[in-house]
Amino acid sequence: MTTNYHLETLAVHAGVEPDPVSGAVMTPIYQTSTYAQADVAVHKGYEYSRTDNPTRTALQKALAALEGGQHALAFASGMAAIDTILRLIQPGGHVLSGNDVYGGTFRLFDKVLAGYGVQFSFVDTTEVTAVQAAMQPNTRLVWLETPTNPMLRLTDIAAIAQIAHAGGAWLGVDNTFASPVLQRPLALGADFVLHSTTKYIGGHSDVVGGAVVLNDTAVYERLKFLQNAIGAVPGPMDCFLTLRGIKTLALRMAQHCRNAQQVAHFLADHTAVRHVIYPGLESHPQYELARRQMAGPGGMISFILQGGEAAARLVARETKLFTLAESLGGVESLIELPAPMTHASVADSPLAVDPGLVRLSVGIENAADLITDLQQALAQVR
Repeated sequence: MTTNYHLETLAVHAGVEPDPVSGAVMTPIYQTSTYAQADVAVHKGYEYSRTDNPTRTALQKALAALEGGQHALAFASGMAAIDTILRLIQPGGHVLSGNDVYGGTFRLFDKVLAGYGVQFSFVDTTEVTAVQAAMQPNTRLVWLETPTNPMLRLTDIAAIAQIAHAGGAWLGVDNTFASPVLQRPLALGADFVLHSTTKYIGGHSDVVGGAVVLNDTAVYERLKFLQNAIGAVPGPMDCFLTLRGIKTLALRMAQHCRNAQQVAHFLADHTAVRHVIYPGLESHPQYELARRQMAGPGGMISFILQGGEAAARLVARETKLFTLAESLGGVESLIELPAPMTHASVADSPLAVDPGLVRLSVGIENAADLITDLQQALAQVR
């Protein structure tokens, strides 16, 4: 399908064609592990479902179109997708990562891959000069989250792309928090875009998945080989559910942004709240960058209460519409404390999170109801 259509149209149609056998409008769930061959090694493009599956093919085409990329690969999780990208780095190679990343990403880098000879260092990527100073002769990959998890810091993707490429390194951007509706890193110079499709792309908290989108055909072929060789691929039902979620992505992201903006303003004016972190507030350090680089500020909010950790735990327990749970990006609103939950693996590292930080994934419910829920929970803080 041509990519000249607007994103809202691509979200509905990209990668999806009527089934040639039945005319089914929705991509079928090809629930099969293997495929009949006309002769020895003569087949219709599919031989084994770890290698390829028609439902996964449709998903990968849709993901590529949404990010404006030439190629996409789907994985069983976001972590499987990151791990596969990192297998492009040989022992002795250096990866420069942001110092505010998802706890699972840090755990993979520091606790797993570092043991196989890949070198990692972590720096504040919001400071372009800090990234430049941290580059090494053996740097092969610069890894960003923007907005970051959980501090919602923003990095100038285009500026860092220039630094990475000048140093002979790739630039990878975890675009999970923004989604392709709000940000397209490939257009800003990134080489890889990573998604936990579990989050906004799937959008319904009912499927786990990951994806990589890129333009370089030679690198894609290597990643495709690794995808098959390692085997961390999504099943056809997972692909079907993710495709279904994509169709409403643009609509959902608009509502996430509208709701989060209202919730952020409410929190910023509440006497029990010490500090609110949201790219849509003028108080955010990268507010101007958010307006320039993103089509909207997103649905994630972090904040710190006057009462610190004890108050944070109380509020997290007392909300009714905001469910106390890990993950993010679903239609329902979630609340969590990153330090003991999603970021527990960085507790004893320089990336440790303030134990009193609260993270909200603002859903698509009525904003007034969400604010009322937070108001009653905050009223219990003394």
